[in-house]
Amino acid sequence: MDPLNIARAGLMAASNRFEISAVRTARMGSDPSVDAGQEAVEQIEAKQQFSANLGVIRVSNDMWRSLMQVQEDANGAG
Repeated sequence: MDPLNIARAGLMAASNRFEISAVRTARMGSDPSVDAGQEAVEQIEAKQQFSANLGVIRVSNDMWRSLMQVQEDANGAG
């Protein structure tokens, strides 16, 4: 299981979700079936989804750096 690939897929999904909602929002004037409230919720959820996946990438990066530091420390002490 690769957290970076999972997070990357999540970022792409969130971006796509936001883009689709933005297109629907742009059609609001000509399409009375578009619910502005629902689109606002959709965009907020997409933003949160994007932020959560960025958090996974940050944590993964921190873990990788820590692992490399442990390895450097072990090699220096040996």
